[in-house]
Amino acid sequence: MSAHRLVIAGTGSGVGKTTFTIGLMAALQQKGYQVQGFKCGPDYIDPTFHTAVTGRPSRNLDSWMFDDKTVIDILERNSRDVDISIIEGVMGFYDGKSPLEDRGSTAEISILTKSPVLLIVNCASMARSVAAIVKGFQLLNENVNIVGVIANQVGSEGHYKIVKAAVEQECGIPVVGYLKKEQNIHMPSRHLGLIPAIERGELQPYFQELGDLISATVDVEKIYQLSSTSHLSTIQPSMFEQKMNKQVKIAVAKDAAFNFYYEENIELLQANGATIEYFAPLKGEEVPSDANGLYIGGGFPEEFANELSLQTAVKESIHNAISKGVPTLAECGGFMFLTEAIFTTDGKRFEMVGAIPGTIEMQTKRVALGYREIFGVKGNFLIAEGQEAKGHEFHYSTYSQPEDINYAYETKSRFKKQGEGYMHENLVAGYTHFHFASNPQLVVQWIEQCKNYQKKAVDLNG
Repeated sequence: MSAHRLVIAGTGSGVGKTTFTIGLMAALQQKGYQVQGFKCGPDYIDPTFHTAVTGRPSRNLDSWMFDDKTVIDILERNSRDVDISIIEGVMGFYDGKSPLEDRGSTAEISILTKSPVLLIVNCASMARSVAAIVKGFQLLNENVNIVGVIANQVGSEGHYKIVKAAVEQECGIPVVGYLKKEQNIHMPSRHLGLIPAIERGELQPYFQELGDLISATVDVEKIYQLSSTSHLSTIQPSMFEQKMNKQVKIAVAKDAAFNFYYEENIELLQANGATIEYFAPLKGEEVPSDANGLYIGGGFPEEFANELSLQTAVKESIHNAISKGVPTLAECGGFMFLTEAIFTTDGKRFEMVGAIPGTIEMQTKRVALGYREIFGVKGNFLIAEGQEAKGHEFHYSTYSQPEDINYAYETKSRFKKQGEGYMHENLVAGYTHFHFASNPQLVVQWIEQCKNYQKKAVDLNG
């Protein structure tokens, strides 16, 4: 029996990949298929949509942050019990780390995973020229397997038929559907209030509408047939297989303010002996008293700055856990929450946990976006001196820091290498989101530190 998976690629950013992907997932589900979502690259927002539509955690496939075997492992492990896996591309199909090669691109992922590709083309103001675009995408790397085309932004059904005739004659692949210009279904905001809206179920009618819309002008059954391909090899041994019995408990902040976690990070912690217990700061839930580790991930604390500032008991429980020596990692939004205060763009000050000296100031423009190589520094329990990992940075705020700060680690972007974040004894915090699959040794070290803390706590209370 063949496997079914498909990469949804675009000729460029903003061509409608996410809208189409969500609509296709909904349409496939309406036909009774079980769907698993994946996203090329480090993005958190699109997988949040996939998860909401399919009811299954969507996964990131990133050929820059981790090696080929790990990409295949994540895809194969999570595709076993579904009818079809849908992999949403990033940027334009060939856009990756360098203009001179496919490294880190959707094209590279499609070749690596032997996945057929459905190419979305913006056909506005074009007819036969669409065939030239598709032909170029077929020829730039002969190893890619583009199996079909979606004509987006067509003016009419007549326009669609012209495009279809040109592409099918010149490129030898089917055009399996279209979306009209005026349909202009607006994506819900990809930033503010997205998570609470999903949690409240408010986006379900939108997903239903999108699924119906796709089914009306796209041959969903044909797409399912085109997605047929070979099974992937099972990776042995997998880094995600259970290696240790549960030995420690790590508390993970998870609610509308803190929800950006790579699913694999959580699974690697579990595989190496951690029990995960979620708590919701926004709902007044404190750090569990028996936690041996603390993880506060990214999200949008600035959107909930007022609510968070009022959660005095929660803030105290976090401050106390850190003061007691609980090994803590705070990334981006979590890092912001641990500082003294967040200043919103209107200049209002909201008191935060105060475990990190200095304050956060929200900016109207994006401050940082991009991949990061992460280098450990002396005294860091998570990533030691001489060790490296990979991650991603994306934020709209700046940290006003004291001059004599201990950086948590060094990061290298395309432009520079610099000290980043804040470190003090058992606390590691900064703007960078780590991907533990880039160096699973970090997980082992964190859990070791949690065990040391657990032992000390037993000795003290003994």
